[in-house]
Amino acid sequence: MLPVIALIGRPNVGKSTLFNRLTRSRDALVADYPGLTRDRKYGFGKLGAIPYLVIDTGGVAGGESGIDERTVEQTVRALGEADVAIVMVDGREGLTAADEHVADLARRHAGHVWLAVNKSEGLDADIAASEFHSLGIGEPHAVSSAHGDRIAALMDAILADYDVDEEERDTSDDDDDELRIAVIGRPNVGKSTLINRLLGEDRLVVFDQPGTTRDSVAVPFVRNDRNYVLIDTAGIRRRARVHETIEKFSVIKALQAIERAQVVIAVLDAHEGITEQDVSLLGLVLERGRALVVVTNKWDGLTASERKHVRDELERRLPFLDFAERITISALHGTAVGDLLPAVERAYKAATRDLSTTELTRELESAVTAHPPPLVRSRRIRLRYAHQGGRNPPVIVIHGNQTERVPESYRRYLINRFRKVFKLRGTPVRLSFRTGDNPYKGRRNKLTPRQTRRRKRLMKHAKK
Repeated sequence: MLPVIALIGRPNVGKSTLFNRLTRSRDALVADYPGLTRDRKYGFGKLGAIPYLVIDTGGVAGGESGIDERTVEQTVRALGEADVAIVMVDGREGLTAADEHVADLARRHAGHVWLAVNKSEGLDADIAASEFHSLGIGEPHAVSSAHGDRIAALMDAILADYDVDEEERDTSDDDDDELRIAVIGRPNVGKSTLINRLLGEDRLVVFDQPGTTRDSVAVPFVRNDRNYVLIDTAGIRRRARVHETIEKFSVIKALQAIERAQVVIAVLDAHEGITEQDVSLLGLVLERGRALVVVTNKWDGLTASERKHVRDELERRLPFLDFAERITISALHGTAVGDLLPAVERAYKAATRDLSTTELTRELESAVTAHPPPLVRSRRIRLRYAHQGGRNPPVIVIHGNQTERVPESYRRYLINRFRKVFKLRGTPVRLSFRTGDNPYKGRRNKLTPRQTRRRKRLMKHAKK
């Protein structure tokens, strides 16, 4: 499993900035305002050789009340989910009572703790870190999340004891003996019922045991002489209070299942509609480039107008998943469940398809002829040829001039063309643009002898 890293600290010490740097994204809101992050935020990252998962948490200062109490609860849960906690402090403001409170939380709830002294750019590292030794949670590391100073060295130290087998994580191999499918979704959308229906038995109930909250459960089965492994993320119960019977949604569990899978089945609830949690989770599936089938469960019992409303919501809330096949089912009654595995197979074949360089280049030329790239600074973007750069998801590498200036709208146009022509439904398609060296660079003012003679004749004629 990928190592999980939680970022904790008092408000405004730079946790969200570090989250964005570790995930190479701008997903976490960043502003010079304390308490901006209240809920946990999750992301994939890879800074060095070992990939990881990061959890961003809200600021904790001690003595919280009201809504801020929920922030503390979220932080404690993040520490319970994480393998490593990074306690962040402010090297410019120095040690505070709030830092001591956060350090105490880490001691009580975290397994391994690292101390990062942030905002230390321009400061002597030893001096900036010196007063934080008194927290007693390990050696302070002076860093700057805003400028990236010493962040890579810190991550190398944190991840030195972890060894993720890249071969085991590779989802683009040619081994067709086993297809790994992750079933994800919010609590009570019917994941367990669906998996039991696919398996033909009440298999998952035996896994609904204390102590399974951190690991995904792999359930192998065979259908039509084809080997499958269902990576289950269901069966996790809330343990905070006995009377709460709804499942606790473990985001880390779902993200680890996505990482292990080759195809993802995302289960939505037709009665509850699409929530922000659904959109966020599906966005992470897209980020990881997994083949996807979107399943809307509990379709039975809905009126015609309610079904139309659900379909409209899918179009409105999930436009970025227009590539995914969408199936409506009733896991309880088995309606249309038989359509799932064929859809999974289609998505997987599309994700792992070999694409010919000749055919890709021919389609690129056709697309450019039908709709040329826009002018940038009075110069036309030139797209010359394309070839395949990867599988699962398919990566199409396009070579040309000024490719770094290709607008997002034109990228989408090309992706839609390639998807339609090569039948890549069910998988995201990624484009990688590369600009070649200009053979005429530095020769703009150099004329051939013939051009020189012609230019002299024209100048002589102009003088007359």
